[in-house]
Amino acid sequence: MATIQWYPGHMAKAKKEVQENLKAVDVVIELRDARIPESSKNPMLEKIIQNKAHIIVLNKSDLADSRQTKAWQNALTNDTTSVMTLNSKNPKAMKQFKKSLYDHTQSLRDKWLQKGLKAKAIRLMIIGIPNVGKSTFINQFTKQKKANVGNKPGVTKGQQWIRIDKDFELLDTPGILWPKFEDKDVAMHLALTGAIKDTHFYKDDAALYALAFLLDYYPDYLSNKYPINPQDFHPPYPELLMTLTQKMGLLEDYERASERLLRDLKNGHLGPLSLDRIEDYYDLEGNADD
Repeated sequence: MATIQWYPGHMAKAKKEVQENLKAVDVVIELRDARIPESSKNPMLEKIIQNKAHIIVLNKSDLADSRQTKAWQNALTNDTTSVMTLNSKNPKAMKQFKKSLYDHTQSLRDKWLQKGLKAKAIRLMIIGIPNVGKSTFINQFTKQKKANVGNKPGVTKGQQWIRIDKDFELLDTPGILWPKFEDKDVAMHLALTGAIKDTHFYKDDAALYALAFLLDYYPDYLSNKYPINPQDFHPPYPELLMTLTQKMGLLEDYERASERLLRDLKNGHLGPLSLDRIEDYYDLEGNADD
């Protein structure tokens, strides 16, 4: 897979607007995809948010491997950053998240009270790369359809302040990707989870990568979903893709087979999985690997 480069003009503009509005924000909520907690981190955001209170929300947790998600939550939590897991499509989960957020931001209210300041709504900025579920999160959080929703990147195009209630106001921002993906695995993980438009990569390349990953970590998912015998699970992967294509009844149309495999993986139809493996980034003690 060739190095993917994608930096539309609206993303450059969004980055500038985020930097300009940051001074009016009390807390930054960064949504990441729970399946790719590291790959869905925008390295530019750390420089943008600087010392602002920072909450990482591992969204789409229902699609991720729960053991991996728990390990990621522990590894990413530190003195300045809190980490929460969430399925923003679940109203009950969103209700619990809002309660946790209120408790987490109580220290800010206490600080204002000690200074004799009038009580006000805490201003939140929600930020993240495309297709991590920001629009769904906002709509569930506000209990109104405030943002456009779509299972594709680039749905949100502008910023807007949203009044939630007396406790919170929220600044929505478009998803921002970084200009270039140096790491092939990161690019593939973004492609497989829908953060990159499918017109920016070769689907058969992504399908072959997905097959290799599934055979390494979730081999049962293939035989459970498709009419394929486990004895066919072996390299070379192009031959396996052709076998899978035939078992799907698609003759030699491996492009359609690739599309189906990628769609099933992205939408969680194969089963919960985590592409970013905690053991590839942290040791058993939770320290970041060099």
